[in-house]
Amino acid sequence: MPLAGKREQVFENVEMIVGVMTAQLHLQGIGSLKEKRSIVKSLTARLKSRFNISVAEVDHQDSKISSIVGIAVVSNDTGFIDQQFDAIITFMQRDGRFYLASVERETF
Repeated sequence: MPLAGKREQVFENVEMIVGVMTAQLHLQGIGSLKEKRSIVKSLTARLKSRFNISVAEVDHQDSKISSIVGIAVVSNDTGFIDQQFDAIITFMQRDGRFYLASVERETF
C-alpha cells in the first residue's frame, strides 16, 4: 500500500547482479580466539572500507586456526564484480596475518 502523498516508482528492465564469494583463512601462531577474532574483525572492517562491500565471518567462529569469510557485491556489471573480487583476493593475499587457503566465487 503506497504512503499518502508519495508516488510509487516502478523500475523496469533493471539488471541487478549479485556476486558472492567465500574465502577460507588459515591463521597460524594464534594463541586465543580473542586474538583470532581481532584479526578477522580488522580484516572485515578494512575490506568494507576499501571496497564498499558486505562482508562477515560466516563459519569456523570457534576455531583458533581457521575462518570462513563471506563477501557480497551488488552491481549491474558482471565485469565490475569480477574486478572487485580479483582486487579483494589480492588484498587478502598481501595481508601477512593469515594464509588464504581457498576461494569460491559465484555470480547470480
